Amino acid sequence: MPYLSLKNVDYTYPNGHEAVHNVNLDFDTGESVAIIGQNGAGKTTTVKLLNGLLRPTNGQVLLNGSKTEKLTTAEISQYVGYVFQNPDEQIFQASIYNEIAFGPKNQKLSKEKVDQRVQNAAELCGLQDSLQEHPYNLPYSKRKFITIAAVIAMDPQVIILDEPTAGQDRKSIELLGKIILQLTQENKTIITITHDMEFVASQFKRVIVFAEKEQRKGGTPKEIFWDEELLSFSHLKQPYICQLAKLLGYTGVLTIEDLLEATQNETIMD
Repeated sequence: MPYLSLKNVDYTYPNGHEAVHNVNLDFDTGESVAIIGQNGAGKTTTVKLLNGLLRPTNGQVLLNGSKTEKLTTAEISQYVGYVFQNPDEQIFQASIYNEIAFGPKNQKLSKEKVDQRVQNAAELCGLQDSLQEHPYNLPYSKRKFITIAAVIAMDPQVIILDEPTAGQDRKSIELLGKIILQLTQENKTIITITHDMEFVASQFKRVIVFAEKEQRKGGTPKEIFWDEELLSFSHLKQPYICQLAKLLGYTGVLTIEDLLEATQNETIMD
């Protein structure tokens, strides 16, 4: 049974704008999933439905097989954590330690357990030497890791990341990849909205494409990024390595290693 599901879900905003229509999605424990699509395709609305920030106009959200309609957003957040795109919408404490500790403290954990949660999350996010700093002493890109650590410290089963690579340099994107790998190894479910196709190709096992308010296709990165009809319909571009491979006459390539293997195989055949 999937841990988190949307069943026949629609959502219409109070102004009458229908944002998503007939969405059916399942998410299992321990998987990493990227949701991609152009602005307005329905991605952010969909993930806000998953954690209770929005409630379906029609359809159901199921958490571990149970309907979430009677749970508060705070109750759902214990199981489905959400990291906003803009960290400044989440940060409100005077130190990084207090920011990360806020959730565990509200879970009524002992001081020892709070300290351990903070330390573990800070180390995973590269913040262990900055815990007494004011969050706004760190640059915007680092503040993103503060909010990620704060959600990790609450120990939810599902963590949603909204555009985590925006404004990040290569080193920070590599750290994000390590965080996602570590969390999935701990059997957490990671759901990420992103426009960074290179990040999707390198970090995720499953990709879901949204276009025109509906999910259009789910599959492996290779299945998605070599479905040129789907990409055209959804106004999405292939990762750069796929574009290069296509120019060189290769298909099905997703990584540099794939391209090297393709060229070596061609050399052997010659």
